[in-house]
Amino acid sequence: MTERRQRARVQGGWAGAPAGRLAGRAQLPAPKAPVATSLAPAGARPAWNRRDQPHTEKQFVFEKPSEVERKVPEAGVIDKPGVYELSKVPTGISRIHLIPGFIDSEQADWMFEQLLQDIPWGQRTHIRQEVSFEEPRLTSWYGELPYTYSRMTMQPNPNWHPLLTMLKERIEEFSGYTFNSLLCNLYRNEKDSVDWHSDDEPSLGKNPVIASLSFGATRTFEMRKKPSPEENGDYTYVERLRIPLDHGTLLLMEGATQEDWQHRVPKEYHSRDARINLTFRIIYPEPDGVWK
Repeated sequence: MTERRQRARVQGGWAGAPAGRLAGRAQLPAPKAPVATSLAPAGARPAWNRRDQPHTEKQFVFEKPSEVERKVPEAGVIDKPGVYELSKVPTGISRIHLIPGFIDSEQADWMFEQLLQDIPWGQRTHIRQEVSFEEPRLTSWYGELPYTYSRMTMQPNPNWHPLLTMLKERIEEFSGYTFNSLLCNLYRNEKDSVDWHSDDEPSLGKNPVIASLSFGATRTFEMRKKPSPEENGDYTYVERLRIPLDHGTLLLMEGATQEDWQHRVPKEYHSRDARINLTFRIIYPEPDGVWK
């Protein structure tokens, strides 16, 4: 009786049950005390919330991916006799043959004076975008057919000078090629020039052979490879060559050279005497008989 009264006084769900009721039931484990994660004394602020701690801020900087730097290639120099394969692409092999001293110096001196005096040199006038200008050199044409370039036509001239006929035959014997026409160029001084171009007019046919014979002052003949379609006409990074053409030097351009390369004779900043350049070639009549 005394035991019942004592249990009745106990209020709340935490009062212990009689021992008989807990018999056979599993005892739940007592909750574990939290494990301390810091050795800081009680009441101290956590490290992330302390004002006395130095504040470190990570810098995020956007770095643009580095691009591959392209360098403009240096021009190569060809000044030794020999045959040079410039390029080999689906259009064919581009090749030049350099023959310094093809005409010996004494003969070249005499020939230069004869050509300077006897050839009927003239200066052509171009019209570009309604602006007219004179070619920075003198020219003369020989051949049974007319020749058109830069939208200007040179009329047939079958009256070959005997010296030119002799030179044509000598080059044909040496090279194995035949020629039926000739464009003569006179560079009077360092200010005369010819700009970048290819001798690829339709009247010259596919893969024309050009035989270039020089007399007089040495001028630099420059060549550059035509850019690939991906370059969109940009010549900045193309391969370039420099070829000094001396008195009496013969240069043969063969294969796909005119299709894949351009050439020029640039102005120079040092005084230069006169130079004559003879470019022998083969001209074909246009299929429709109309010269444009």
